[in-house]
Amino acid sequence: MSYTVKGKGKFVARKRRHQRVRKNVNGTAERPRLVVTRSNRHMVAQVVNDQVGHTLVSASTMEDEFDGNSTKVEAARRVGELVAERAKEAGITSVVFDRGGNKYHGRVAAVAEGAREGGLEL
Repeated sequence: MSYTVKGKGKFVARKRRHQRVRKNVNGTAERPRLVVTRSNRHMVAQVVNDQVGHTLVSASTMEDEFDGNSTKVEAARRVGELVAERAKEAGITSVVFDRGGNKYHGRVAAVAEGAREGGLEL
């Protein structure tokens, strides 16, 4: 599948990167995939078992715990810590990191760092 849309450079580049990442990143029951979804306003992190297509745990800035008084990067780090805490409760200690075509920088890196601080092995 190729993406060529005139005037959509960033969108096309992210889609291309996402395809490249997903060729090699698959979640299993032993080592599920930590998916990071980034919008302009929110961050969502999910731990997914791709063999059965189930989301095992998730965390998001849209939850009630987030008051909106922190910066986006601080909130992203907290999402990583939350998803790690919930994953450990579910018996998950190791995951494969899926950055979703986003560059490993800023909020995406903050989620990964928060998950590592929370005890997940990426």
